Amino acid sequence: MVPAKRGDRVAPPRRPDGWEARFATNEAAKGWEQLCHTAHSNTWEAWVVLTERPCTPQNPSRQSRLRGTLGTREIHGRLLEQWQYEVTAGGRIWYCPDPDRHIVWVVLASPAHPKATEQS
Repeated sequence: MVPAKRGDRVAPPRRPDGWEARFATNEAAKGWEQLCHTAHSNTWEAWVVLTERPCTPQNPSRQSRLRGTLGTREIHGRLLEQWQYEVTAGGRIWYCPDPDRHIVWVVLASPAHPKATEQS
């Protein structure tokens, strides 16, 4: 991990009873920044949901587990459930909660709709 440097955004710390959000890919980190710029309020709401209740949707039209071949993903040698959060009409965040470590791995963040869901 590259240490933060002057001018970088400050990430909030993990909530004492919550989940820690981490990027699983560099592309997810870039996409997150794009979402922050294009849909600031909605991305903030998504971050709150991911770090408070990643597997307990209060709004199933925005947050759901992906299906089929997209329903799981291997991260660090572990097969985890893969979920989606709808940030905007097109913008999405895909993430994998790791309940043993209380980490939410953000694997995709994009202001555009992922093409992979159109094939499932």
